[in-house]
Amino acid sequence: MKALPSIDPALPLDRHPERIWYTSYGTNMHLDRLAAYIKGGRLPGAAREHPGCRNPAMPTRSIPVELTGAMYFATESPVWGGGRAFYDPRASGRVLARAHLVTSDQFADIAAQEMYRSPGIDLDLTDVLQRGRAVLGEGRYETLVCAGQVDGLPVLTFTAPWGINDVPWVRPSAAYVRFLATGLLSAGAWDMDAVASYVAACPGATDHWSPQDITALLGTGPDKHRPG
Repeated sequence: MKALPSIDPALPLDRHPERIWYTSYGTNMHLDRLAAYIKGGRLPGAAREHPGCRNPAMPTRSIPVELTGAMYFATESPVWGGGRAFYDPRASGRVLARAHLVTSDQFADIAAQEMYRSPGIDLDLTDVLQRGRAVLGEGRYETLVCAGQVDGLPVLTFTAPWGINDVPWVRPSAAYVRFLATGLLSAGAWDMDAVASYVAACPGATDHWSPQDITALLGTGPDKHRPG
């Protein structure tokens, strides 16, 4: 199993980095899923076609990381049905995630697609890199969060402006859970039991998905993956 890189919590000094660690805690941990955002297209089970990024190159590296905070499922995904993943960096706990090394314009284009906007416009990252958080709007993924840095490059993600207890939790669909969990497994840092227990304990999944349910889903679904 892969060792977890240490995230330096200090905010990076470079306010205009050419590359960043786009850190996904949801279905974009799965490289096939991420490819739809980068190269364009639609995955089986998803209801939405993605235009892709200006730069269609896949990440040069992907590493497993753990963020301080909590992951939960809320709102209703028109792509998958059911709840979608959100990150609350102010809550207690840990979030299993995968950081992809991409260019800053790719990060902007991925964020735009998550916000249901057209890609092609660069993001001003000055505020989030200075303060650790920047609210770009009231939408679901319009709040940027910087968790620190790895190898001198910022660890960036996006989430909702609200907190974990501010919205109703919503059960995620089987297809959503499968892509999220297989993405975690493919990172190589956590085994099946750890991934299934983690996902099942996240608000929104609790009382709907047991670790045994998730293990069975991963073992029989079309996207089953053995960690390597």
